Order: sequence, then structure tokens, then C-alpha cells
Amino acid sequence: MSKLGDDATTATRTLRTMWQIRRFEEAVDDLFARGLMHGTMHLSIGQEASATGTCFALRDDDAITSTHRGHGHCIAKGADLERMMAELLAKETGYCRGRGGSMHIADVATGNLGANGIVAGGIPIAAGAGLAYQLQGLDRVVVSFFGDGAANEGAFHEAVNLAAIWKLPVIFLCENNKYGMSFSTEKSFAIENIADRAVGYGIPGVTVDGNDVEAVNEVVAAAVERARNGEGPTLVESVTYRWKGHSKSDKNLYRTKEEISEWRDRDPIIRFERSVVERGVLDQAAIDAVRAQATEDIRTAVRAANAAPDARPDDLLEAVFAPATA
Repeated sequence: MSKLGDDATTATRTLRTMWQIRRFEEAVDDLFARGLMHGTMHLSIGQEASATGTCFALRDDDAITSTHRGHGHCIAKGADLERMMAELLAKETGYCRGRGGSMHIADVATGNLGANGIVAGGIPIAAGAGLAYQLQGLDRVVVSFFGDGAANEGAFHEAVNLAAIWKLPVIFLCENNKYGMSFSTEKSFAIENIADRAVGYGIPGVTVDGNDVEAVNEVVAAAVERARNGEGPTLVESVTYRWKGHSKSDKNLYRTKEEISEWRDRDPIIRFERSVVERGVLDQAAIDAVRAQATEDIRTAVRAANAAPDARPDDLLEAVFAPATA
């Protein structure tokens, strides 16, 4: 059983992380709308439980690979909020000195091997990292986050097949948010659950309510234990929903207001708050304090990032080429 809501300390940490993700995404949305952030953004508002429940099942030395919708994964794995915001604002103090931006944040220190702008691009990287751990005799595991659209890419099938054959310590975590860009999963899959594909590779497949942070944590924890014990990979399908469009250019015309409203009523954060209150783990005052702290965390990150020096265009190619040797 998941222990995320069993005691006040763990419940507070879980709730604060989910609120940090929500407030971070809202801040990014606002900064972009005001012309203070450039490029494009893929927000994960509504998917906070999936990232948090998964990453909280990992050790600090375990790793993840992420996606173009990866801010939540990065935060849940322990990234510094100021460095994250600085990266999105193209600042020298960002994780990649402002060169990676929203879709390419990496933080090796916390085990985040990188977000990836290529659909399914992180899946074979996770398999490679898992193989490296296995060859070194380490008991570390890797979680590969990807969306439902990536499950129809060749890289998914190749990586899962190799991981299954070699019993690599990888958890393939499909965040099924019902749409690959604007294309519904009801039209792109002939099966009811994406996790059913696991049987074709001879590995376990589990579908979980991705808006229930404790359910996600329990399922992923079991998959992590299996991988750490040398029993190989698991395919986990976390069924969730993104409230916003695919990206900032998405006019969101392919979904009904009723559908979006129905899923907003399943808000994963409010759901967890109600659960811990009903169990007497936290009271409303404690919840209000967590919300306020998360909001202040993001405000601090935005202020610090805005004050940081801009990325320098004169050394843009630094680290692209190997240094010349005499």
C-alpha cells in the first residue's frame, strides 16, 4: 500500500509537490501570455498526481527520462525551481544555461536524464541507462515517462522489447492523457488499455488511475521493486488528462467544454486533499498553509529567474564542439 497519505510529514510533502507543479505551470502560462517567455510550452496541469506518485516511488539515485511535457516530472524528481524557471526564461543560471528551454531540461544531479522534444525519444535512452546500471551491477532503476502518442512509435516497441529480453531495470510509464496532440486514443488504438500491449513482450502491464497519487505510487513502487530485484521491466499506464491544449498554439477545438469540465472535477490535487482530511492526517489549516507555501515558492523562483543574466549569444556554441587539442 502507498504511504503518501499515512502521516502528516509525507502527506504535506506530496501535496506541496503537486501544488508546486500546478503553480509552476500556471506561472509559465501567464509569462508566455504576457510575452515574457518565448518558444512553446506543453503544460501538464491536471497530471500532477502521475508525476508525483511515480517519482516518490524512486530513490534519489534512480533516474528518469522525460518528455516535451516534462515540467512536472522535473519538479517531482527534486529539481530546483529557480534553475528551472531560469532555463525557460533563457537565463545563464538555468539548468542548460538557457539553451535547452522547456523541452530539454536535464538535471543529472537529481537523476533527470533529460526531457525530450522528440516523441518517444526518451524511451530508448531509458533502456540504455538501465543497461548501464545492469552492467555495472548497480541496483538503480529508470522510469521512462512518455505519452500515449509515443506508444505508437517504433522506438517504444524496440526499447520495450530489448528491455524485456535483457530484463533491464526500467519502468515504462505511459501517461495516457487521452490525446496525442489532437488525436483521440479512441481512434489511435484498437485495444482498451495501452498496458495490454505488455503481454506481447512477456512483461507485466498495469493500468492505474493517474489522478490518484497514492494509487500511482503503489503501482510504480511494485514495479520498481520488481526491477530492482532483477526481474525486468513493467509497462504502467497512468490514465490522466491535460486541462490545457497540446501546446500554446493549440486552439483546443477538438474537445468539448463538457469533457474538459468533467475531468477538471476529477482534480488530482483536490482529491488528495479531501482524502487526507477525511483520514485526519491533515486539517484545512495545514492544507491552506501548503497551498500558500507552494505559491510563494513559485513567486520566489520567478523573481530570481527574472533577475538573472540573460544567456549570452556570443558563446552559444560552447560545449557543442570538443575543445581543440594541441
